[in-house]
Amino acid sequence: MDTSTVKIILNILHFLFFGFAFLSILSYIVLSFISARETIEYAKKNSFVNYKDILSSPMAPTITIIAPAYNESLNIVENVRSLLSNHYSNYEVIIVNDGSKDDSLQKLIEAYNLEKVEFIINQKIETKSLRAGVFKSKNPAFEKLLVVDKENGGKADALNMGLNISKSKYVACIDVDCLLLEDALQKMIKPFLEETKKRVIATGGVIRIANSCKIKGGRLLDINLPKNLLVQSQILEYLRAFLLGRMAWSRLNGLLVISGAFGIFDKEIAIKVGGYDTNTVGEDMEIIVRMRRYMEEQKQPYKVSYIPDPLCWTEAPDNVKTFVSQRNRWTRGTIETLRKHRKIAFNKNYGSFGLLSYPYWLIFERLSPIIEVVGLVYFMVLVALNEVRWEYAISFLVLAYTFSVLFSIIAIYSEEFTFHQYKKKGNGIKLVLLTALEPIILHPIILYAAIKGNYDYYFNKTKKWGTMTRKGLASS
Repeated sequence: MDTSTVKIILNILHFLFFGFAFLSILSYIVLSFISARETIEYAKKNSFVNYKDILSSPMAPTITIIAPAYNESLNIVENVRSLLSNHYSNYEVIIVNDGSKDDSLQKLIEAYNLEKVEFIINQKIETKSLRAGVFKSKNPAFEKLLVVDKENGGKADALNMGLNISKSKYVACIDVDCLLLEDALQKMIKPFLEETKKRVIATGGVIRIANSCKIKGGRLLDINLPKNLLVQSQILEYLRAFLLGRMAWSRLNGLLVISGAFGIFDKEIAIKVGGYDTNTVGEDMEIIVRMRRYMEEQKQPYKVSYIPDPLCWTEAPDNVKTFVSQRNRWTRGTIETLRKHRKIAFNKNYGSFGLLSYPYWLIFERLSPIIEVVGLVYFMVLVALNEVRWEYAISFLVLAYTFSVLFSIIAIYSEEFTFHQYKKKGNGIKLVLLTALEPIILHPIILYAAIKGNYDYYFNKTKKWGTMTRKGLASS
């Protein structure tokens, strides 16, 4: 290959990388603008809402909270107390103990005075069989609680068991280690009640990080900023993702994922599509894509909603090993979902779902880390060939870094002027200062985890869900 051919190839790659970077930045700007408008409109509209009307109304739709639990002994009692503290009228809580090897079930039996009951399960979705059985409390104060002990089948299988048992119209699927605020169900059910022209099939909300927060009796008493830099960096990441990303996709009716930590679903549609897929590690994303695909193919008008209220708090990884394991799983789940539903890609029969949402997720989420690594290799090749225009390269790096910092500052600004959760003196300044470090601290780890996730998916063929070592929210 002669020198001129090499230069032509390098120039083509140069323009491709420049185009990707330009479109990536442009998409972030557009999405943040749409998110800002949507958040402001939401805040104005809901400032006049009396959620007590939903609370007291006998017409409030029934909701079943389904919480899978596996070896959650450390948090299980406090977290169930949180789920039972909701200010909502028509709801029940189903805890699915998915073959835990610890004393989770025994702690629940003792704390909530449970006894085994005869229970007929309408198995619309195939699941693993029961182990110890179904338990209810002898104490009338816990009449809304139902505990199911089954053979281990994974989170998706446990959620499907909950779908089979639920008698409600809507199901709220939540990680049992999460803390749900008292008014969460009232706010999350509102989009289902408001929409008249389209069928709302799912609603998601903001997830916040509870590390270092003071929690007692299943209630969030005090919000603190963690000292751990990795956890702090994840707070910034969550603010960007939820306040400047998903709000925009909700407005565009293009959401492809609702966090597995907390979301409400139309149970009828969830069951019609076969429930959660037990053969993927990204079941939370996959079921949304499958429900949307079903509605598109049935030619039914629908919507996946999202609200910006911080309704659910969860424990984030505080060490690199656990963090990489989590993000590795997220990457593999994304690959599995996009491959399984590749028929949607660039397919006009699926409308904006196929022509906008799927392509965006494929290019800027799925392929982004691979493109970034290829870009780094490309840069090293240029260095080796002495073809680097350093003034251009340095300007590009400064631009990318500056944009990342500014984007995080906008997310903090949005948080401060809407829900203002980090109220303690100095927290806002700490977060702003963190924006300068976060691209250096968090991004390289995320990139490594994403590449490792790709490698594990294609070469290790792993189906492992990954581990998340809990330290306990109640003692935080």
